[in-house]
Amino acid sequence: MLCAVATGDRMEIKMNQKNKTVKVAAVSPLIRLGDVAANVKAFVREAKRAASLGARVIVFPELSLTGATCGDLFMNPTLTARAERGLREFIDETRELDILSFIGLPATINGDTYNVTASVYRGKLFALVPNDAQTYEEQRYFRMPPEEEAEVSFAGFDIVFSSRQIIKAPFDKSFTISIGVDAESDSAPRLTVCQMANEARVGSRPDSSRHRLVLLAHKFSYSHSAAVVYATAGIGESTTDAVYCAHNIIADRGRVLAEAVPFAEDNLIMAEIELLAKEPLEEPRYDFDAVAYQETALPKNPFLPTDEEEQRGACLEALEIQAQALAARVERSYSKTMVIGVSGGLDSTLALLVAARAADILGRDRKCIIGVTMPCFGTTKRTKSNAEKLSDALGISFRTVDIKKSVVQHLSDIGHDGVTPDVTYENAQARERTQVLMDISNMTGGLVVGTGDLSELVLGWATYNGDHMSMYAVNASVPKTMVRRIVEVYSDEAREKSGEISAVLDDILATPVSPELLPPKDGEIAQCTEALVGPYELHDFFIYCTLFANLSVRETYELTKASLGGVYDNKTILSWLRVFLRRFLSQQFKRSCMPDGPRVSCISVSPRGGLRMPSDISAAVWLEELDEIEKEEK
Repeated sequence: MLCAVATGDRMEIKMNQKNKTVKVAAVSPLIRLGDVAANVKAFVREAKRAASLGARVIVFPELSLTGATCGDLFMNPTLTARAERGLREFIDETRELDILSFIGLPATINGDTYNVTASVYRGKLFALVPNDAQTYEEQRYFRMPPEEEAEVSFAGFDIVFSSRQIIKAPFDKSFTISIGVDAESDSAPRLTVCQMANEARVGSRPDSSRHRLVLLAHKFSYSHSAAVVYATAGIGESTTDAVYCAHNIIADRGRVLAEAVPFAEDNLIMAEIELLAKEPLEEPRYDFDAVAYQETALPKNPFLPTDEEEQRGACLEALEIQAQALAARVERSYSKTMVIGVSGGLDSTLALLVAARAADILGRDRKCIIGVTMPCFGTTKRTKSNAEKLSDALGISFRTVDIKKSVVQHLSDIGHDGVTPDVTYENAQARERTQVLMDISNMTGGLVVGTGDLSELVLGWATYNGDHMSMYAVNASVPKTMVRRIVEVYSDEAREKSGEISAVLDDILATPVSPELLPPKDGEIAQCTEALVGPYELHDFFIYCTLFANLSVRETYELTKASLGGVYDNKTILSWLRVFLRRFLSQQFKRSCMPDGPRVSCISVSPRGGLRMPSDISAAVWLEELDEIEKEEK
């Protein structure tokens, strides 16, 4: 059974029998990064399966013969030489198939390495087309297509190497195919194949990668009155800073004919398209325009859609992306357990829900998750009880490790009086907790799952080498307001099935956000994070404006007033904007060595694939602009 869903009509479209049609396919095989031999076997298997189902064209994702996330290894001749040999193996193994295959791989030609699309048909290399290196990372690894065509030898074939992207199908010369959506031709190609390595992430409006790809399929196929096949990277790609969901799409003249279910184990999709160009079937139902940030107010939570149902769907999708990434990391690191510090707070709660889903994806007993509560000076009965209740309700393993004696001894060893509630007193607890988690993971052959969220990372609200560190940080690109909303949605979804889980989640949601590092007052939490660093509702808005919309300080302030002015007065907004700028610009050193974690929202602060800035940047320029605004307000 094909794992595909339709947009509009069923995947099997009834065509006029008088019209000549061809069946096209897209698939993202489960690859092993860098293991070309294993990947060739997967590609051959999928090509044979598609051919047996009547497909004449099959499209594989960008650079998928090696994996699109190999990074600097693309510059290593061992990998590129093996990719060339792998292509030859695929050609030999599929010579009896009547199917035109499009394969993405790195290719070293005349000493330069290119990101290419190879077209293979009946034992021959039919075309070899270099693709544009559009991003900074791509330009680091790959050369831009040559301006002039040249005859080269590759994979045992003498072939013209050219950026010309229009070919004629070997089984029907009247059927033209474009490789890439930027191809230009006097006559419009009937089919465009587009290989991609899109990340899976959620966003507001159609900002998310999935919504945007559906939009592109609609608009491109409609405006060109043509068919388009998108083959995108799947879950075999690296989970270092992103996760990939094999969101394959086939569209024709403004209508999506087939769309793969994200993260489906079987993501092969197929659809019939007509060989002869005709008028568009229907106009696209979506439109996307850049948001005029200076002229319009954003939602109070710009990271999520404003529509209630869309927001709930986005929250569940975010949790699924996190869980798929964690499951992949656990499997590829051969980890036996997932170890999580469970505090009874929001962040560790979401990490625990993600781990539970990851265990289900892997088909493992949830007892492989070890939740550890580590009470110390600031722990309250409420949070400790909630940590234990949630762990029991989810069916995971649970441990209590009281760290008071260890911390007191450590403070004594370094000459601290053990009473003064200074930064050393607080951070010693966070670092002891991280040590406990790391050692338990060593004892159990496990992986420490980090709990810190995007808002904390941007503000630097984490103890360096304490809660700042883990082996995989599943919340690293999820802002605090989004963390809260995901837990709310999960609680609502679980209410009918498990009132016990919903009850404890509801109490966790009602608990003030706190690191609980200072002794309680009358049994209640003594530290309230938002009283110390500011409301997360404001900070998340600042983060969106600064890191996603790339707005100036003045633009951020004006937009915050327009969107949140009814909640906070101007003086309050300016006060916390100053805190945000100071903390954000001074805390890059913590982000420069942060652990891996999947990009879920539209923002990542990973030093590898997200935020690039020096750890010793000065905040002077930004604070000067803020000073000017404050003078004007007085």
